[in-house]
Amino acid sequence: MKASSLKPRIVSRTAVLLAALCLAFGNAQAAEDEKPAIETGYYALNPSIVSNLSGGPKYIRCDIQLMTEHASQLPKIQLHAPALRHAILMLIAGQDGNQLKTRDGKEGLRRAALMAVQRQLEEFTGDPIVKDLYFTAYYVK
Repeated sequence: MKASSLKPRIVSRTAVLLAALCLAFGNAQAAEDEKPAIETGYYALNPSIVSNLSGGPKYIRCDIQLMTEHASQLPKIQLHAPALRHAILMLIAGQDGNQLKTRDGKEGLRRAALMAVQRQLEEFTGDPIVKDLYFTAYYVK
């Protein structure tokens, strides 16, 4: 084959490759544009959560903030707050106070409470809504 006949093939293959890349990049950009914007919101479970414990310290008092990445969902969290408080209280009831005084115990309780809240919201709304749970006060006595 002559070099002059290869030139049109190389140009057409390059054009096809560039077109495919542009198309792929355009689809990736469109997917990124479709992601909902993150609008962080917090909901305080008031009043403080207070519960009896077993072993060692006798009770816990903690303040909890629930974080969502969709502030428009805060009314749903507020609507179901009694059920969320109940789930957390049932989780805490009977926990070992000595364990909850440790950093690992506190973090374990935080993760378990987050999962309990997400399960409740998933059951009631079809969406876990809450992204994270924070203790803003935590006292075990």
